[in-house]
Amino acid sequence: MTKSSLLILPGDGIGPEVMTEVRKVVTWFEEKKGLEFDINEDLVGGIAYDAYGTPLHDDTMAKAQEVDAVLLGAVGGPKYDTLDFNLKPERGLLRLRKEMDLFANLRPAQCFNALADFSSLKKDVVSGLDIMIVRESTSGVYFGEPRGIFEEGNERVGINTQRYTESEIDRVARSAFELARHRDNKLCSMEKANVMESGVLWREVVQKVHDQDYPDVELSHMYADAGAMQLCRWPKQFDVIVTDNLFGDLLSDAAAMLTGSLGMLPSATLGPVMANGRPKAMYEPVHGSAPDIAGQGKANPIACILSFAMALRYSFDCASEADLLEAAIETVLASGARTPDLMGPDGGNSITTSAMGDAIIMALDK
Repeated sequence: MTKSSLLILPGDGIGPEVMTEVRKVVTWFEEKKGLEFDINEDLVGGIAYDAYGTPLHDDTMAKAQEVDAVLLGAVGGPKYDTLDFNLKPERGLLRLRKEMDLFANLRPAQCFNALADFSSLKKDVVSGLDIMIVRESTSGVYFGEPRGIFEEGNERVGINTQRYTESEIDRVARSAFELARHRDNKLCSMEKANVMESGVLWREVVQKVHDQDYPDVELSHMYADAGAMQLCRWPKQFDVIVTDNLFGDLLSDAAAMLTGSLGMLPSATLGPVMANGRPKAMYEPVHGSAPDIAGQGKANPIACILSFAMALRYSFDCASEADLLEAAIETVLASGARTPDLMGPDGGNSITTSAMGDAIIMALDK
């Protein structure tokens, strides 16, 4: 069996802790299922700045370009808040996305049955929820020019530019349509065509792609603010949602909380297909670095472990192994095992980060 190459970037805060649990899972699949991984580990974010004076060293960037997949923990922390904007930990993450051309960010929002009561919404609203948000991730207002803080008359003005080309919209729309074809064959595109020219173009291009190549997929259009309201009212009306960088950031975090905890949500960011037939890809939990609980054994590793499950599915052609891992996590949650984020304000009788990883390994063994 050909080895799959994986670059692990634990990052900052709780990143190294949750990644330790992922390494347990990777080892299990190597020993019990015969999968083979060529694993390299490096630095990104604040820890990279501490070591190299930059949030992402050029050598690390070069490694990321060569591997089958990158698995990232989390970046950032208050220690780095006073750094120059271009040196902040998050710039390392954005550089990875931009230079690897990772344009389609897949953020699933799936509610495990055992956690349906933990959502802030009623159980019947979220039970069985399984939606996918496809967020364009290399353009839009986060990358558009001009940008910056400038002097204008006797005051400062902050400028960010929302910019999209037809080709950028076209390719992320195609990714979303392809996903929809493998799910419930339903896609909702969200923008603000009522007030933004970029939204008008977005809607026109998505409709054109549909009419030309995906007429079999049910397509609807919705303003992003109305979409946010509908996600809270009845999220199960959606299957796949495609939207731009800014709205995707907001909507996917809102959808994440429908499931009960950010500690449960993985993501995949996919780019162009490489010579080996696999897309360039980076996998990471939706949650941040949570420096307030770093090193205390309180972090939930499930989002990062589920991110590895997405890597198994989308980068390593191991869909059955991904299903097995997801089923093991469902089993552990059904047993009542909970990290503090899943126990309410007081933490209850919660288990540690490491204990959650061990429980998932035991479930895999069974």
